[in-house]
Amino acid sequence: MTADGSRARRAQEARRQERLLREQWQAAWQQVQRWDAAREGERGVLAQLLVLTARGWRLLVDRQWPRTRGAQAGLLLVGPGGMFVIDVESWPAAPAVVDGTVRTTGAPHATTDSSGDGPGAAAVAKLLAATKSVERVVAELGLSPVAVQPLLVCAGHRIDAEAGRARLLGGREIGPALLAERQRLHAAPVRMIAGHLESAFPGYVPVELDRSAPAAPVQPRQEAADGLFDLEGLRNAALDEALRGPIEQWMSFLDPDQVSLVRRNWSGPARISGPAGTGKTVVGLHRAAHLARRTTGRILYVTYANNLPRVQGTFLATMAPAVADRVDFSSLHAWAQEFLRERGVPVRLHAEKAATAFSLAWTRVGRPSRLAEVDPTPRYWEEEIGYVIKGRGLTTFDEYAVVPRRRRRARLGRTYREAVWALYEAYETLRVERGVHDFNDVLSLALAEAARPADQPRYAGVIVDEVQDLSLVGVRLLHAVVGDVPNGLLLIGDGQQAVYPGGFRLSDAGIDVRGDRGQVLATNYRNSREILEAALQVVADDAFEDIDGLRTPGRREVDLTYHDGQVVRVTEPTVAAHDQALLGALRELPAGAHADVAVLCPSKHAIAHYRKLLEQAGIPVQLLDHYAGHAVDAVKLGTYRRAKGLEFKRVYLPRYDAVPPSEAGAGGAGAVETARERAELRRSQLFVAMTRARDVLWLGSVGG
Repeated sequence: MTADGSRARRAQEARRQERLLREQWQAAWQQVQRWDAAREGERGVLAQLLVLTARGWRLLVDRQWPRTRGAQAGLLLVGPGGMFVIDVESWPAAPAVVDGTVRTTGAPHATTDSSGDGPGAAAVAKLLAATKSVERVVAELGLSPVAVQPLLVCAGHRIDAEAGRARLLGGREIGPALLAERQRLHAAPVRMIAGHLESAFPGYVPVELDRSAPAAPVQPRQEAADGLFDLEGLRNAALDEALRGPIEQWMSFLDPDQVSLVRRNWSGPARISGPAGTGKTVVGLHRAAHLARRTTGRILYVTYANNLPRVQGTFLATMAPAVADRVDFSSLHAWAQEFLRERGVPVRLHAEKAATAFSLAWTRVGRPSRLAEVDPTPRYWEEEIGYVIKGRGLTTFDEYAVVPRRRRRARLGRTYREAVWALYEAYETLRVERGVHDFNDVLSLALAEAARPADQPRYAGVIVDEVQDLSLVGVRLLHAVVGDVPNGLLLIGDGQQAVYPGGFRLSDAGIDVRGDRGQVLATNYRNSREILEAALQVVADDAFEDIDGLRTPGRREVDLTYHDGQVVRVTEPTVAAHDQALLGALRELPAGAHADVAVLCPSKHAIAHYRKLLEQAGIPVQLLDHYAGHAVDAVKLGTYRRAKGLEFKRVYLPRYDAVPPSEAGAGGAGAVETARERAELRRSQLFVAMTRARDVLWLGSVGG
């Protein structure tokens, strides 16, 4: 379709929406006249909410509204945009938010709260108390507190501000603002939640727009009331859903369709998988809160990356503060070290000295051997030892000689495996001489210790996120912590998003998740089709073996709930011009937008380059290594790997298609398969980075 044709269709749809909204407003205004105790502004707010009920929303009204008393809000609203607890105030003058407190002038002081802050603060306190009541009720459905949003509507005034958790909106702003909320709920969950609220709060009655009543002639009073109705705002909101709120809030929102997984009673170890954007981590976090509420023991939530536990801990503290202190968030290696310290097992982890030991072993044993025929770079063979031999817990050559080298493309016959084993033994000798452990040693020591009898179980449940990035020894270790007890072990991950070499099958770890203990999510809540299609093009030809042993195509079909994201491709002739284009794109963002932006790079070297570039340009930067899940008005900067488990409204990938110098032309004909393996792993990492984007994916290139 041409641009002119698209604009014509949009204008036609806008006119249709305007006619429809006008008819609905007239019917709603006629209907709200029966609330004769309400002021005109209050009836205008209620009329707008009635218009929403014609668009998939459910409204519950307190039987005493608008004279609601006690810790109770006048209106409860559930719809595509989420759940809202709403109170309406008709203050003579517009309120202001000062240092997080609502201040009013000229308002009656009968509602002043005990703090003496006045009626504004009292109104917010009452609203938040009502919100807590609703939160307790929806928690029975497995929904988190962030799913319930408190709104204070100031009839007769224009305002859009925040006072702590509460949002203040003017009487004209309420309808457009709610329509502008991103779709979070489908029709069935809306009905279910509204029905549950109606049962829990018998003092509220469901109200909807009566579209069967004949249209009454427009009266002068209604013409005056049209000033309470922002037709243009509602029309635009109906056409374009503007996304509001920090990305951190969205990342912890659970779709009610997933509640059953959170609350399921598993008879043993279980696994949740699914493509990128399907909400696996969100399910895991809500599952942790669910287990913490229903058990007396502690819950361990583990992932591979060091930065994710801080973020996930912040999210859980927001979602379920009452149980957050009973869930331990940790990276696998950090937890293993702490576990060994508690057991009195000495740990001498020293990555630098271990790396030096391998470098010497390669120089003395590896480089002169036949291994250079396959791949002359020491990194490949260091990974072979780390992920295949030590990562799988192999201790004899006979084991290594026959083990399947999953996700390793180069075929190694017995002669080559003997050379690898000689390199491994040389490395181990040099490492032991230096008296240090490497990261794999820490996990092996912890596994041996976990196998010893304990007085009582350390944890009631263990949840493992991004399980595909762990080693086999790491998975065995976490399995040993809880064994096969019901609801003990939950593994979450997707083989397509593996960003490290090597691999394993759950059967190798003695874990059986067949039947209903293996669940696959198939609805993408994050990416638009355009963004997802761009990412899938990268890995479309890369079939992969998941940890359940199933061979899976690179392109998988998913259901999409979001349709507004876009891909921006920028190509410049030089690196300098490319970097200026990136800076220009970041500078064009509105004030406060940096909090939801990430610049992601494939390497630490690139991170250093772009950190310097952004800081010299005056653009605030927060490294993902330091990000803790709080909204900070700074561009997040990190590697593709560090972005695992996160999402951002806007993602910028500078020079995303550049081939690292270490991979360009490395080796001869014998290195073809290892080069293919590295390229496939690099594509997986790029796919992960691209699928972090919700609204905008910016792809920068250098060249023709």
